[in-house]
Amino acid sequence: MPKQNSIYRHIVLTSHPSRFGPKPIPIKWGEVDPMQRGPVVATLTQQARRNVIGTHSGSYAVYRALAVASGALQSDHRADLTNTSPVEHIGPHPSWFNPDKIVSLDPFGANVGDAFASYYEQGYDIRPTIAITKAHINIPELQEAVVNGRLQADGKIMKSNGDLVVTKAAIEPVWYLPGIAKRFHISEGELRRALFEQTGGMFPELVTRSDLEVFLPPIGGVTVYIVGDVAAINDPSKPLSVRVHDECNGSDVFGSDICTCRPYLVHGIEVCIQTAQEGGAGIIVYCRKEGRALGEVTKFLVYNARKRQEGGDRADAYFSRTECVAGVQDMRFQELMTDVLHWLGVTRIDRLVSMSNMKYDAITQSGIEVVERVPIPEELIPQDARVEIEAKKAAGYYTTSEVLDADTLASVQGRSLES
Repeated sequence: MPKQNSIYRHIVLTSHPSRFGPKPIPIKWGEVDPMQRGPVVATLTQQARRNVIGTHSGSYAVYRALAVASGALQSDHRADLTNTSPVEHIGPHPSWFNPDKIVSLDPFGANVGDAFASYYEQGYDIRPTIAITKAHINIPELQEAVVNGRLQADGKIMKSNGDLVVTKAAIEPVWYLPGIAKRFHISEGELRRALFEQTGGMFPELVTRSDLEVFLPPIGGVTVYIVGDVAAINDPSKPLSVRVHDECNGSDVFGSDICTCRPYLVHGIEVCIQTAQEGGAGIIVYCRKEGRALGEVTKFLVYNARKRQEGGDRADAYFSRTECVAGVQDMRFQELMTDVLHWLGVTRIDRLVSMSNMKYDAITQSGIEVVERVPIPEELIPQDARVEIEAKKAAGYYTTSEVLDADTLASVQGRSLES
C-alpha cells in the first residue's frame, strides 16, 4: 500500500488532463488508409492536439530542453520540411497493415507530408519519424577487400575510390503499446506500469491516459543502410543479404579488440555488396542498443570484472559476470528488431550474416524465411574476442558453422540430424 499511495500521489501532482483538449485524433493501428489510421502528433507546439505519450527524438529531449532554457531555441519552433521528403520510395507493404507485424515504428513515418496532407492544411504540426536519404560511405576494410580481390569496384555500387553508394533511413521508435504487450505476452497494464515506474514517473500519461495507446520512448532508434536497388528487396527472383547489428561504440568506431562487432559489421557490409553486385540487395540494420542494451558504463564494469576474476577472462564466466553487475545477461529483446524488416517488406533473407540464435529465432518466428546463415570468417576474429565467441557458443547464443552445415545438409537430404 505505501508504494501504491506514493505512485498515486505522483500521478495526481504531475498529470494535467485538461491541457489535452476534449478528444485528440485517435490512432487506429493497422488501418490501411492513413487518414483512418491517424497521424502521430507528438509535437509540443500544440498541446491540445497531441495524441501520443512522449516526444519526437525522445533520447535528445533533454538537450532540446537545455536549448529552450538557454534561449537558443524557441519553444514554439515549427520545422520547415521543404524538400525533406524521402529520396527513395519504400512501401506500402502488406505488413504495414498487420498490427502484429509492426509495433515499434510508424510505417507511415517517412510519408507524413503526403499521407496526412489535409491535417497539415488544418494547421497540425506533424513531424516525420523516418527520414530516407542517399549517401557515400568509405570504410578502409572495404578498400582492402578490393585489393585482395574479394570485392570489385563496379563504378555504380562501389566507386573506384572505395566509396560505397547507399540508401539510408533513420527511424525513431514509435511504440504501439497494445502490440508491444502482446508480443511480450504480458498485459498492457503491466507494461504501462513498468514503463512508468522504471522511468521514475517521467511519463504519468502511461497510467493516467489509457486512451493514448502510442508511446515515443526516450531510447535510440535504428539506422538502415541499403546497398543496391531498393526495389530488389521485394523481388523474389533476386537475392537479399541482411546484417542486423547492435551498436558497439568501442569496436564499431574505435576498433576495440575485445569483441567481434566491427569485424562482423564490415563482413556483413561486404556480403551485402557482393549480393547487390549480383543484382540483388543488401541491408544493414544498425540498432542503438549499446552493451546488449545494458549501457556502456555497465559494459565497461563487466570488462573489469571479467579480466580481474580468478583465472582471468574465461568463457565459462562470461555471462555470469554480466549478471552479477546488471542482473541479466541481455536486454536487447530482439523481438522488436524484426519490425524494421517488415517495414521494408522483407519476406525472405537469402543470406543472414549472423550466427546469433536470438536474432535468427526472432526473424523466423515473425514469418520471414532465412535460407542461409553466414558466419564471421575465423581470420577476422580478434584474439581477445575468442572468449566472447566461445561463451556465446556454450550458452546457445551462437550457432557454429559446423552445426549449420550439418543442418543444411540434412535438410537437403530430407532427413533429421538424429537419423
